Amino acid sequence: MLKLLLIEDDLDLAQTLVQYLELEEMICDHASNGVAGLNLIAKNNYDVLLLDVNLPRMDGLRVCQNLRQKGNDVPVLMLTARDQLDDKLKGFAAGSDDYLVKPFELQELLVRIHALSRRRSGQVKVMTCGDLEMNLSERAVTRAGKLLQLSPTSWKLLECLLRASPTPVSRETLMDAVWGDEHPDSNSLKVHIFNLRKVIDAPFPVALLHTISGVGFALKPPSRHSLDEI
Repeated sequence: MLKLLLIEDDLDLAQTLVQYLELEEMICDHASNGVAGLNLIAKNNYDVLLLDVNLPRMDGLRVCQNLRQKGNDVPVLMLTARDQLDDKLKGFAAGSDDYLVKPFELQELLVRIHALSRRRSGQVKVMTCGDLEMNLSERAVTRAGKLLQLSPTSWKLLECLLRASPTPVSRETLMDAVWGDEHPDSNSLKVHIFNLRKVIDAPFPVALLHTISGVGFALKPPSRHSLDEI
């Protein structure tokens, strides 16, 4: 089941869209302004973001730019009444993946959501967590400016964890990311997580990779309290 976030300040339109998408067996959260939308994104994983351009507190372009700068690769479908080419180019430059001009047919919205949900956004090239940085274009990982050497398996694990950060990732999801449907025994994941920790955490004063009991693992940036203790 797809999980969506709609950021739209037109409450009548938002209610219509949420009800329609739920009838199509999708979960759709709603935020009425850009700041509230970013707060929801920080707490949840979404398959597609439906983003109005004209929003109170923070407009859609800035919301999208903020996501991409943080390494969030959720596919973004911008919804707007602006139909000029220049407006569309600004949306794509901000990091959107698709564009739908209001008013639109609900069936077209559905088709575009399904198309976007089958892929993650290609807009993100760099993902970060604290002083850890993964550059997908250069295929390089650094922490505190130091280049780290990762095995292919560690790279896949780290990429999966960074895409979700700071949200925890289940063991099942991590094994899917590395081995697909052919899962090895559970000890294999433990060994590779141990090896990943040795590379990204052991040489540094603050750990980023955390075990979440009963859930899985999460990459979390250091809190202000932990920084004060260094």
